[in-house]
Amino acid sequence: KRYWGGGMDDDKLSAYQTLYTCLETVAIMAAPVIPFFTDRIFTDLNSVSGKHNEGSVHLVAFPSYDKKLIDKALEERMEIAQKMSSMILALRRHVNIRVRQPLARIMVPASDRHFRKSFEAVKPLILAEVNVKEVEYVDDTSGLLIRKVKPNFKLLGPKFGKKMKEAGAAILALMQNEIAEFEKNGSLNLLLDGETHTITTAEVEIISEDIPGWLVANEGRLTVALDITVTEDLLHEGIAREFVNRIQNIRKESGFEVTDKIRVVIEDLPFVSAAVSKHSDYIASQTLALDVSLAPASAITGPAARETDIEEQMVRVLVEKVKG
Repeated sequence: KRYWGGGMDDDKLSAYQTLYTCLETVAIMAAPVIPFFTDRIFTDLNSVSGKHNEGSVHLVAFPSYDKKLIDKALEERMEIAQKMSSMILALRRHVNIRVRQPLARIMVPASDRHFRKSFEAVKPLILAEVNVKEVEYVDDTSGLLIRKVKPNFKLLGPKFGKKMKEAGAAILALMQNEIAEFEKNGSLNLLLDGETHTITTAEVEIISEDIPGWLVANEGRLTVALDITVTEDLLHEGIAREFVNRIQNIRKESGFEVTDKIRVVIEDLPFVSAAVSKHSDYIASQTLALDVSLAPASAITGPAARETDIEEQMVRVLVEKVKG
């Protein structure tokens, strides 16, 4: 979206410059093992920018390490974005909810202020990637996320020896408030036979169980809960997104130019009519359609008419280029 439409503002220019730098750098680094493809990328880029005097990627100096460009805070934020996105997408696959189907919210435990600040910085990226509308932060997960602690016997065995069985039982019996405190402090004292033993979060596995209407994923210190309830409004929006995808495919198959304007007529079926009526402007804006309308199947004929599947049902769609 940063490349599409509008003037060349600072944000769009930054996007192009970042893409250029990445393509150029990867081409130079990969040149020894992908000689021809990288040379084509490099020469195509350089023919526009004139940045290098060399006529081939194989004559350019290899990129050098620049310590000033290392941003550990940015790397940490992007790691959160990548892992969170992967966890949420895995939850979607678990219940067969397509990514084009919007969902209402995710819930993220964020008692750590540093983590919350880092998450906020990449929140738009995560929500766009997983197609979820909102984030809810929770400080106390005891009433929302059911946590359990599993002992790592390999690590704790040498520490507890013959008392490992009792220690394991005590760890499994921890209450939700004790687990929350354990996570917050990073350590916990166990009292066994009058002796105090300290365990750390690195010596156990803290997992989350699903709660009604939600799916929960946990990876290391990251936990996220996904609201999997698909309301009627969300369903309609998902159907609209499916139509955008199908119409874009039809545009491509028909050999239309990216800038060609079109008109779209969709078969008036009960399960799609409300979605199309409600989101016709969105469908039009995403597909460069001047008009999106509904009509009976008998009116959708000719070489431009196609059949496509929406929600596992066949729907007739007409996509015509508008001349002029």
